[in-house]
Amino acid sequence: MESNIVAIVGRPNVGKSTLFNRLIGGRRSIVDDESGVTRDRQYGMSHWNGKEFTVIDTGGFVEHSDDVFEKAIREQVDIALEEASVVLFMCDVTTGITDLDYEMADKLRAVEKPVILIVNKVDNAERAIDANEFWSLGFKHCFFLSSMSGSGTGELLDEVSGFLSEMELPEDDIPRFAVVGQPNAGKSSFVNALLDEERNIVTDIAGTTRDSTDSLYNKYDKKFYLIDTAGLRKKAKVHENLEFYSVMRAIRAIESCDVCFLVIDATLGIEQQDLNILRIAERRNKGVVILINKWDLVEKDSHTAGTYEKELKIKISPFNDIPVLFISSTEKQRIMQAVDWGMQVVENKRRRIKTSELNKYVEEIIAKNPPPAIKGRYVKIKYVTQIKATFPAFAFFCNYPKYVKEPYKNYLENKLRHRFKFTGVPIAIFMRKK
Repeated sequence: MESNIVAIVGRPNVGKSTLFNRLIGGRRSIVDDESGVTRDRQYGMSHWNGKEFTVIDTGGFVEHSDDVFEKAIREQVDIALEEASVVLFMCDVTTGITDLDYEMADKLRAVEKPVILIVNKVDNAERAIDANEFWSLGFKHCFFLSSMSGSGTGELLDEVSGFLSEMELPEDDIPRFAVVGQPNAGKSSFVNALLDEERNIVTDIAGTTRDSTDSLYNKYDKKFYLIDTAGLRKKAKVHENLEFYSVMRAIRAIESCDVCFLVIDATLGIEQQDLNILRIAERRNKGVVILINKWDLVEKDSHTAGTYEKELKIKISPFNDIPVLFISSTEKQRIMQAVDWGMQVVENKRRRIKTSELNKYVEEIIAKNPPPAIKGRYVKIKYVTQIKATFPAFAFFCNYPKYVKEPYKNYLENKLRHRFKFTGVPIAIFMRKK
């Protein structure tokens, strides 16, 4: 199954972050007029014309610079070009075509994938005339827009969605497990321990896995695909780029799996990058099992498994109904327990609840704790049904859907989660007009 990744590239200060924020419908990037202020790699979800895709904001691109920061950005652009399904090349009409734009255009014309040229800041008739000079860069697909006001972005998205694949699920019913996590957390060691073979090169250098590969596991009455996410193809010079690469690969693996094994290095604990990967899995409605690897290396005086798990669940809240296992890939401790939990989470994710049973239970929990009245209006939930989806999703029909706020939705989710055993799986609650 092909994953859809759209990368926004261009030299600093052309408006990439503003477009990124518009596409994902939020303000995740730092937006500032100072050149190269977007120091963070950013990625978020977007959808258009029924297609979902991940948007990557690569930060500025500066060729032939001795500055380590700009060199890092340049490497990120190369990674994005390698991984993306569609590349958005952004220029700025107010500066005209610069030497850097020419350099970048040369690089992008060599890419064997769709490249769409975007001329930004075109917000009046005079600038629309000036923007025509950008056709000379030689790209077939060219759009004039203003990412600040949003004009022209709809037409751009129509074009982008035409290049993206429909997210088709595999034909067979065999579960797909993605092994994800930070470089050097022990993902390959876990895969090797399961498959009983040195299929991957395992060394202490972070990012030595060469590529993402699928293996079919079929023994002890268990059958599933294992997707091992890659680190870097070559040893990274810049640590941030290693993380960037691993996240892009994780996104690809997460999209094609049922359940993610999130491998965390017990000696380091859960870090921001792990939380990012967990949220990506959650937003894509995938099951999750957390594996605390290298548990044999942790001083047991300083940490018991109980306190470690308690601290972890506070950090991953609110989605913290997730199995946590303490394993050692090298010692093969609790490896098969991890598989058992993976299979259980797949079962939880696919569970369908009878409508009659669902409504009987929902009536009980609403009677105990009805939705709060807003502006003197009382919300009456009449009926609930499970929507046909690849994960647990429920539609509640009521008289005032917009008055049911997040805290009450969380209450309903927690009750359903507990009663029908949806451990390890995100749940979606939709309020609809009856």
